[in-house]
Amino acid sequence: MGRPTEVRVRVPASSANLGPGFDSLGLALGLYDDVEVCATSAPGVHVEVEGEGAAQVPCDESHLVVRAMRTAWALFGDEPAGLRMRCRNAIPHSRGLGSSAAAAVAGAVAACVLSGRDPKLEQDSLLQVTAGMEGHADNAAASLLGGFVVAWEQVQVVPGGRRGAEPPDCGNTSARFHAVRLDVHAGIRPVALVAGVESSTTTTRGLLPELVPLPDAAFTGSRTALSVLAFTQRPELLMAATEDRLHQGYRRPAYPESADLVDALRAHGVPAAISGAGPTVLALTSGGTLPEELDTAGFTALPLPVDTLGAQVEIG
Repeated sequence: MGRPTEVRVRVPASSANLGPGFDSLGLALGLYDDVEVCATSAPGVHVEVEGEGAAQVPCDESHLVVRAMRTAWALFGDEPAGLRMRCRNAIPHSRGLGSSAAAAVAGAVAACVLSGRDPKLEQDSLLQVTAGMEGHADNAAASLLGGFVVAWEQVQVVPGGRRGAEPPDCGNTSARFHAVRLDVHAGIRPVALVAGVESSTTTTRGLLPELVPLPDAAFTGSRTALSVLAFTQRPELLMAATEDRLHQGYRRPAYPESADLVDALRAHGVPAAISGAGPTVLALTSGGTLPEELDTAGFTALPLPVDTLGAQVEIG
């Protein structure tokens, strides 16, 4: 394709982990951020933000979408002199619905298009950019590809490479992110219960132990494998497939109300898990509704379809 000067990108929210799949499973949800970017010949960056986070996010070079664009252009080249950008955000910030990953995907995809490249042909490069910014690929892959994703990171020893602190006696290392997209069973109707408070991924990760008991690791590994089957073919297995002993229990002090809501949903027969780093709760219903007797005070229930398309582009 040629080099357009204007592009609009729509990126879905995502829910990561889905119970046991810590940093490895993700689900794209039908709640979207829209980003319009115009390349200009005059230097400088102008950013407008509407909706979620409008009063909190920066409107300069430090905006996450702009940073993602700069990171992508370091790979793709053809960076314009200046930018005008408008963000219309619907994904809540710091709630566990992948807002930062969505921003990174929006920026990287926009930069790809403005460089004259086809995002569909550059999905691997886009995943490396966006997952690299996040540190893991579950949210980024879901927002980029749509559907249900299984993501992983492969670390290889390479001459001259470096990935943070090097393991003892392992030489230099380099990491690549990978993801496989799968279709979600039509009988799964997610409902996001969005908490009224925010949560920090850094804080919740800090609650995790460096070591977990072997039985808990084995239990969680089995449930992660079962999740792939449950989400794609056998939704009746979701209750077992969303059980976790790896991270949610350790993070409970960060969001006790959310953890209690997960317990209540499961007691009512609804498979549920903390969405990403929380505090949003993801309920995996069969009809898009919750038990009437369920107490959801402090949460906003959003029935959301599974997004099947991932990041979408319109060249203007």
